[in-house]
Amino acid sequence: MNEFFNMGGYAIFVWSSFGISLLVLLLNVILPAMRRKQLLRDVRSHIKRNRN
Repeated sequence: MNEFFNMGGYAIFVWSSFGISLLVLLLNVILPAMRRKQLLRDVRSHIKRNRN
């Protein structure tokens, strides 16, 4: 099992690439969702401002 995690001496490269890939995938989901939420908030406030 230890050999698996050590990856024959290349563990730092392998695990860091997995970590960076996971981070990028998470950001690809989280950032657009946050942006959509902010855009909807802006549209609602714009509509409220223009009604009055």
